[in-house]
Amino acid sequence: MFLGELEEVLEATQEPEFQRCMVPFSRQIARCLNSSHFQVAERSLFLWNNDHVRNLITLNRKMILPIIFPALERNLRGHWNQAVQGLTLNVRKLFLDADQELFEECSLRFQESEAKEKEKRAKRELTWERLEDIAASKAISKEAVLVSQKFSFLGIPSSTSPRMAAGT
Repeated sequence: MFLGELEEVLEATQEPEFQRCMVPFSRQIARCLNSSHFQVAERSLFLWNNDHVRNLITLNRKMILPIIFPALERNLRGHWNQAVQGLTLNVRKLFLDADQELFEECSLRFQESEAKEKEKRAKRELTWERLEDIAASKAISKEAVLVSQKFSFLGIPSSTSPRMAAGT
């Protein structure tokens, strides 16, 4: 319902008015694109079927594509609905055809962001493993364990790891 009303409003919107709201519009559309409810994702992708809306978006693609590109990529990689994946491919192609250089720039930024996020996840998992190892070693000695936030910034030698001592 929201997306249908939004499309009607955009239909009557001229470019200067659209430019004033395009950033929050793009953020909201990105959230809708990634909705697990397929009808929400599908309806947000159908906005590109409207010539006027598509023209507004295409004219302002330099601001809009960097905002919605990650949502489009996440849809391709992991949306459960095949129709949503197909529509996402169509929208990606529209952006690629409109400005290949911008599209590739957004793709590169997305890949860099994904790599950084993967690295942060790995560090977080390592920190939790270290915490679990310390807690396990303290539990064996029946010593109380207090874990502070400051702990995650400390380097813990691997020799204190019960896993390392056990050879696992």
